[in-house]
Amino acid sequence: MLKRIYNKFDKHWIGELPSVSFSGRIITILTEGEADRAVNYLLTHKILGVDTETRPAFRKGVQNKVALLQVSTEDTCFLFRLNIIGMTPAIIRLLEDTTVLKIGLSLKDDMMMLGKRHQFTPGNFYDLQHHVKEVGIEDLALQKLYANIFGEKISKTQRLSNWEASILTNPQKRYAAIDAWSCIKLYQEIERLKNTGEYELIKVEEE
Repeated sequence: MLKRIYNKFDKHWIGELPSVSFSGRIITILTEGEADRAVNYLLTHKILGVDTETRPAFRKGVQNKVALLQVSTEDTCFLFRLNIIGMTPAIIRLLEDTTVLKIGLSLKDDMMMLGKRHQFTPGNFYDLQHHVKEVGIEDLALQKLYANIFGEKISKTQRLSNWEASILTNPQKRYAAIDAWSCIKLYQEIERLKNTGEYELIKVEEE
């Protein structure tokens, strides 16, 4: 049976979908030593999902530095609290690594924000926004992409929360982990659909 996907997914459909859950481990990184060990572990994997979070600024002209870098395997997500530990040598080594494929969404913005903390040369990153069009999808937002491909809803309720809080809440941790982990899931499924052709693209007419 062919999977049905849409060139554009109506945002009004998302509210009716079941929520995404992440059942893996979530590990918060608060020291340089923890970052060293986390990066050594992450670089033993073939594929990683990445994302960042920044405390929102509600005043015009104010922009905060990126506070959180989340990097996930298929079952474990590390939350690097950059506002506490900064860009450690291990984190820079991870970002500059050219051997492990790192999947993200709108990576240009993430790389720019991370670069404001410390300069580095990005290595082996893959931006989903540049490749979903290969199966005919025009949406670029993570929530719409995941709903379209998997029929599940990624909650965005924590997006504007305080990512520089002294302690992140469990909902914040789950939100951050899902954003990184879901990039792996999307990449794997989009590659499968491209390689097998086992999908039907439904064209949604513009209103």
